[in-house]
Amino acid sequence: MAHLFEPLTIGAVTFRNRIAVAPMCQYSSTDGYANDWHLVHLASRAVGGAGLVLTEAAAVEARGRISPQDLGIWSDGHIEAIAKCVALIHNLGAIAGIQLAHAGRKASTAAPWEGGKAVNESAGGWYPVVSSSAIAFSENHPIPEALNVEEIQQIISAFVQAAKRSVEAGFKVIEIHAAHGYLLHQFLSPISNQREDEYGGSFENRTRLLREVAQRVREVLPEGYPLWVRISATDWAENGWDIEQSIALSDKLKSLGVDLIDCSSGGTLPHVEVPSGPGYQTVFASRIRNEANILTGAVGLITSPEQADHIIRTGQADIVLLARELLRNPYWPSVAAKKLGQNKVWPVQYERAWL
Repeated sequence: MAHLFEPLTIGAVTFRNRIAVAPMCQYSSTDGYANDWHLVHLASRAVGGAGLVLTEAAAVEARGRISPQDLGIWSDGHIEAIAKCVALIHNLGAIAGIQLAHAGRKASTAAPWEGGKAVNESAGGWYPVVSSSAIAFSENHPIPEALNVEEIQQIISAFVQAAKRSVEAGFKVIEIHAAHGYLLHQFLSPISNQREDEYGGSFENRTRLLREVAQRVREVLPEGYPLWVRISATDWAENGWDIEQSIALSDKLKSLGVDLIDCSSGGTLPHVEVPSGPGYQTVFASRIRNEANILTGAVGLITSPEQADHIIRTGQADIVLLARELLRNPYWPSVAAKKLGQNKVWPVQYERAWL
């Protein structure tokens, strides 16, 4: 049985262990460009021993940013700066991955420490924001414009071009962000998608955009490069997106060349009661892994080495993604390796600290 520090090979890429840095927005970019903050933030987690370091959500369009300070990959100009981060991550023994995203109706908002509410053009925001349907996320957000079919095709093209730029920058893993109430999830969920055309209504239609994005992105990736999709396995709301639909979707994505489903939850509605607790989303990774027969990643309040190792050893997921715990301690993988009696993952420069 696999354990937390056993290498994982997906296609042509081998991760040195089963620990991944989950995408975490830093709200520290100007016009989408990576800078010294991103270099230090991402490289620190590679030094700490993670097997995979994923960037924060990188917007495929300028209007697809969550905030004006989000990372972007919508322009060729973004490649050079983020490529420096990628090269350093790889030199430190980890694999660099990028999460491609479009915020849809949740775009143009302030950073969390500035209140997180919608911002207008005078504060660096933009309008209109777009979505599957003209339904606002909350009373504090503007009503979005519903994308027409031609505009949907432009969104698909934006994801494809962003994937090409990501490969040029050196990333070896591409993750499509279809979770947390952002644009692709807005199409998946019947709560936010009330269309009556081929992109709305039935399960087949609501999943069409994500399936088309996944298929088109897979076509432009080099052979053997892993393609991941992050989904919200449930909206935690009645008549919303749920685990049964997630399993069915994962099966379809597998047939399109998706290698792994990164299993999160929520985000379609504000103020939803979520029964959170240690590893509260792991059950979704387990069900999708076993019922759709696809690799999965588990995320959500995974904090201890024993907990993470148990998830892998019991076959609930193939990799664990840590977020807040790796903000608190970038060297968590090194601590975990020592605690679990596994081979060291810290750099030789730090070895004296672990003797």
